[in-house]
Amino acid sequence: MSTFESRRLLDEAERILKRAVELLGYGDDVYEALRTPERVIQVKIPVRMDDGTVRYFIGWRSQHNSALGPYKGGIRYHPAVTMEEVIALSMMMTWKNALAGLPYGGGKGGVRVDPHKLSPRELEQLSRGYIRAIAKYIGPDLDIPAPDVYTNPQIMAWMMDEYYRVTGMHHYGVITGKPVELGGLQTREIATGFGVAVVAREIAKRMWGGIEGRTVAVQGYGNAGYYAAKFLHEMGAVVVAVSDSKGGIYSSKGLNPDEVKRVKARTGSVIHYEGAERRITNEELLELDVDVLVPAAIENVITEHNAPRIKAKLIVEAANGPTTAEADRMLAERGVVVVPDILANAGGVVTSHIEWVNNRMGGWITEEEARRRLEETMARNAAKVWDFWHKEFDTQKHPMRDAAYALAVKRVVDAMKLRGLL
Repeated sequence: MSTFESRRLLDEAERILKRAVELLGYGDDVYEALRTPERVIQVKIPVRMDDGTVRYFIGWRSQHNSALGPYKGGIRYHPAVTMEEVIALSMMMTWKNALAGLPYGGGKGGVRVDPHKLSPRELEQLSRGYIRAIAKYIGPDLDIPAPDVYTNPQIMAWMMDEYYRVTGMHHYGVITGKPVELGGLQTREIATGFGVAVVAREIAKRMWGGIEGRTVAVQGYGNAGYYAAKFLHEMGAVVVAVSDSKGGIYSSKGLNPDEVKRVKARTGSVIHYEGAERRITNEELLELDVDVLVPAAIENVITEHNAPRIKAKLIVEAANGPTTAEADRMLAERGVVVVPDILANAGGVVTSHIEWVNNRMGGWITEEEARRRLEETMARNAAKVWDFWHKEFDTQKHPMRDAAYALAVKRVVDAMKLRGLL
């Protein structure tokens, strides 16, 4: 993202923190203590390219807060990564990990590179160089990276191996999101979407008594959107609409998520699915008369402009930041429940914790056990946030997001006070 966008992201992260601090009745000293990362590392990574020249790439690792445990967060490769962006995302990881009840603080890493322009060999050299540069600042008890934008299990495998080469220690738990052959979990693939479905089910129980028979629209049919649709369908919901970047489809009788996925894989888009009643735009999907809306595409798709026309009574954020602050407030006033991304899409980091624990135990957890623990954790966290929201807040004045961030910040502050840091 641009420098302006990165600054805006950091400003938004600080605004969210400030609001949570004020809601909890803490002073400016707490805000200042939580606003600044504990450490930000900038590195310069030399890579000998295939043509023989040497290029230098800039990378960062922000370690925001460690009151609850080792720093945890992904590493992204993107040509517009900035230090401000990485700092903001590390702060958000602190709250996501705290809300999920994980023994982690927040961290985030990034390298300013377009990975699509590198050969496999160049990409491997970059990945190994980044880990060499930050090796003394990471470890299974210090900072545990994972995949993020444009990084994947193969890159994590290279990074884990480089950590071994630098330290001489075989710590599989230094990195999560690894290939299954190197201590990763297959559950990771379904984690975000499955977690979204579980949270939707749990909130639906509290709103209507269950998810069965409730109509669902899913905007975005990538990994998170597809698995959210698939598992909601299996839970008894009726998925009536899905979309991708080229448009969407609608069927009042319901769609089969697996059949739609096969069509998308074969043709490049869900719009070619012949079993739908009609095609719709992404904008139309958001305003359908459904019970549950799952925005799983990009940020800021629900705004003050379309919020008055949204008919869903439950919105579950699979994407990061799909709802603007003003839209969130407007929807709360209308009684629409918006389950924030910090709660709804935490399945990935919850599964990272399961993988980390499994690595440290020597590989005892089965995929069945991993999925069961993921489901239990997401269901438990949804219940805790719902109860905290209804106990401590006027739900028509305060969206669930206020409760989620307040609960997360409170957990971090309590840990810091117990440690003598506040």
